[in-house]
Amino acid sequence: MKRLVALLVILFAPAFAGSSSAKVRIVSTLDDFSSIAESIGGVLVEADSLAKGYQDPHFVDAKPSFILKLSRADLLIVAGLELEIGYLPPLIDQSRNGRIHPGNPGYLDVSNGCEILQRPTGQVTRAMGDVHPFGNPHYWLDPDNGRTIARSIAAKLAELDSGNRAAYEKNLAAFEAKLGEKDREWQAKLAPFAGAEIVTFHNSWPNFAKHFRLNVAGNIEPKPGIPPTPSHTLEIINLIKSRSIRAILVEPYFDLKTPKFVAGKTGATVLVFYPSVGGTPEIKDYFAVFDADVGALAKVLGGKDR
Repeated sequence: MKRLVALLVILFAPAFAGSSSAKVRIVSTLDDFSSIAESIGGVLVEADSLAKGYQDPHFVDAKPSFILKLSRADLLIVAGLELEIGYLPPLIDQSRNGRIHPGNPGYLDVSNGCEILQRPTGQVTRAMGDVHPFGNPHYWLDPDNGRTIARSIAAKLAELDSGNRAAYEKNLAAFEAKLGEKDREWQAKLAPFAGAEIVTFHNSWPNFAKHFRLNVAGNIEPKPGIPPTPSHTLEIINLIKSRSIRAILVEPYFDLKTPKFVAGKTGATVLVFYPSVGGTPEIKDYFAVFDADVGALAKVLGGKDR
């Protein structure tokens, strides 16, 4: 397999290197970063992503096509915090593209500058489940961090393509203005439910909950990445009953069997919650992620789903 991939890179690399396109070629690990990059770069960039929004970003199947994308990239945007550690490092090596190696100008870790929650203070072991040693990596689910990510991308594009700095700065201003407007709209929808408790399947939503003043009372996974046990499931059922929790949030790539069982015992509503652009065909950009999730959650918390 490695020999095949190497051959493909050798065959295709000269063609890409000789391209007359002046666009900055961006590859992101997540659709969310590609969406923001397209907002900032506009017609000046060509953005693509590796993991798709309907996939679990922790477990991405590496494909030869990924290496081809990386081999021609001018800029690689990553979530960092070891979210991509299971598949990305060997792909970068096999791309033979020195520009995008960590520490080089074409590598951008957009976690820098963002508010990262749940940073472990002690030693991290496998007994704790899939805990990330540098903090919870789902930070883009806070619009304030989305703003920071956009600024990082704009600065990097201006560095790589300084002749178009003014365009990137103008597009950044437009992105921030729209994000501010949309955030006021989202906050208004969830403001009546400030302090409400929710249960989530995986520990993906601390940034989202903090931004919208919600409280995650528990997770159906007893530890990150560990399947629910009967005893823990019973604990969650009792938790939801005792606190009259209305919503159970589940990402689209997790099995709904246990969440639906819990819902059947408690009367809570299972809500498929989308963490990324492309979670459904209708979620086409970063703003649409929050449009979908905030709108659906407001209906459930307001009792309009019943």
